[in-house]
Amino acid sequence: MRPTKVPNIGEVIRNAVAFDSKNSREEMMNADSLPESVEKLFEMLHGREVDYLLVGGVAMLGYVEGRNTEDIDVILAASDLEKLPEIVVESRDSDFARGAFECLRVDMLLTDNPLFEEVGIRYATTVQFAEREIPCATTIGLLLLKLYALPSLYRQGNFARVGLYENDVATLIQAYDLDLEPILGRLSRHLGADDLAAVRDIASEILGRIERFRRGQSGGGEDRRDS
Repeated sequence: MRPTKVPNIGEVIRNAVAFDSKNSREEMMNADSLPESVEKLFEMLHGREVDYLLVGGVAMLGYVEGRNTEDIDVILAASDLEKLPEIVVESRDSDFARGAFECLRVDMLLTDNPLFEEVGIRYATTVQFAEREIPCATTIGLLLLKLYALPSLYRQGNFARVGLYENDVATLIQAYDLDLEPILGRLSRHLGADDLAAVRDIASEILGRIERFRRGQSGGGEDRRDS
């Protein structure tokens, strides 16, 4: 089910940056400007008719409560970057570009990647946020992107991000009772055999956690808390 309170993207990002002790003092001090930057970014995307899709942690906010994030993630075509010179691109490869719009971090998933293009076309909806209605990936689109990324994150040894993505996957499946098998079938066109096998193992572990959670909710287990 969708969150009962419509999230304000700018406030979520501001709070995440302001209270992250890993950020520099300057980043924390600039956090108050982030809501305005968020509004200006979306106004620019709409005004210049950029065909984009919101994904990542902010998109998750449209479906579940409590998600924390410090940046904006969007799918768009590489050619559209030319329409957005205000976004200072700091790094770029064939699939991703990372940049900054004022003090706001912006990660761009480029449609040169076939999966990103597919999600942008087939798994798009609109979600009402506090600021405005925004083109956003569906729950299935988000699952495709999260699961696709996990083998690479494991290879990178990025334990924190692995945990975050796996929790996102579990939360979406549990909240919306989603069937993973057709989603894994779609991913098979975009992953090699080894990565697909790894994703299936991850999915099996996540489904086991969800099943244990549901058994606990139904009162099927003993209370093992210390007295």
